[in-house]
Amino acid sequence: MPTYMTLIRWTQKGVESIKEGPSRLDMAKQAFKAMGAELKEMYLVMGQYDMVVIGEVPDDETAAKLSLAIGAQGNIRTETFRAFTEDEYRKIVAALP
Repeated sequence: MPTYMTLIRWTQKGVESIKEGPSRLDMAKQAFKAMGAELKEMYLVMGQYDMVVIGEVPDDETAAKLSLAIGAQGNIRTETFRAFTEDEYRKIVAALP
């Protein structure tokens, strides 16, 4: 299943209710599961972003649905990227002309 990395920034609303963050993370995990995906890792980070999430998601459409559904709650803003594993990278490079 493809891997996606999401960079997350809290909105003002999200920061104001940060104590509810762990329960929101649990709900996000459930949302992933309900769409046939898995939230594999979550990291609290410092710097330009507040959190990084790594997930395995069936396809781009499902990744977009998850980002929109979770973002619609107003607590975060997201940037999602398709991430390729080392094995996928090697396969891609080996297939170059």
